[in-house]
Amino acid sequence: MSNLSISAGLLTASLSQNVSELRSRISTTSTEATTGRYEDLTLHLSGRIGKAMLSQKAVDDIGSDRQILTLRSSRLSLIQNSLTTIQDSTSGIAARMLSAAVGEHKTETATAARDAKAALTSTLSSLNARYGDRFLFAGDATASQPFPDPARLLSDIEQIAQTATSAADFQAQVDTYFTSPTGGWLQDVYQGSTTTSDPEGVNANHDAIRSLVTDLVILAVGGPDGGLSRLDGYSQLLQDTSLSLSSSETDITNLRADLGVFEERIANELTSLDTQETILVASFNQLTARDQYEAATELQALEATLEASYLLTARLSQLSLLNYLG
Repeated sequence: MSNLSISAGLLTASLSQNVSELRSRISTTSTEATTGRYEDLTLHLSGRIGKAMLSQKAVDDIGSDRQILTLRSSRLSLIQNSLTTIQDSTSGIAARMLSAAVGEHKTETATAARDAKAALTSTLSSLNARYGDRFLFAGDATASQPFPDPARLLSDIEQIAQTATSAADFQAQVDTYFTSPTGGWLQDVYQGSTTTSDPEGVNANHDAIRSLVTDLVILAVGGPDGGLSRLDGYSQLLQDTSLSLSSSETDITNLRADLGVFEERIANELTSLDTQETILVASFNQLTARDQYEAATELQALEATLEASYLLTARLSQLSLLNYLG
């Protein structure tokens, strides 16, 4: 074998290695031209890689914090929506029943009682709101639906009306029903927990909610054909309950305002995270950004060099074959 053939073979091997390196550089540069960021940050940053990684971790942590805050915000929004629905469903009932009771108008009283029953059903349904697998008004018992069947509550209160000896006796029994740990409200109706570990959570046993439900169910069974109408003090009971319902609606408004404080705080925290992220991303980009125009120009040059290398390799291969044949 001639010296020329040996030299051609060595040159071919060297070119093959260069071609492999060029292809690797082209792949890297192509990615950098697309992403606008250096592929090998360790090589590019050298001793500054630690600073860059800390910046990246801080950005990732902000992303995690944002997800948690967004989750909390979504839950609060659903709670607010449910309370808004409750307020909308009860709107005007107190005034209509008060007017009917004062005037002792049976037809208007029956209509107001019917509206109160519809509002009660809507209220308990709204209190069954859930976010994913979590019932929002069940307190710590998030897996339990708070109110499986509203019919039980109406039946219990109507039964109390049938057996009470007076309006005062009825009111006393209803108070025990809703406030005693052994009363029907906690034993048979509300299926959630009376405790809420989440400071932003609200359970359906909250004073404002329980008071509103109490008022609604009394008015719902307070029609002229119900057991309540036979009791002494019936008209006054309806009047007092109507005024109580109006007060309960105000308590719901105050509860929503308290929740609004949490919502505002979360919104401010999200804004703060956005500001922090902007600063950190700018710092990280300053360390790791690759000029995309520069990368694209380098990519074109590398591709041209690769084509020339392929051409030279092909010619050397032909030369080696001719030497062998010669």
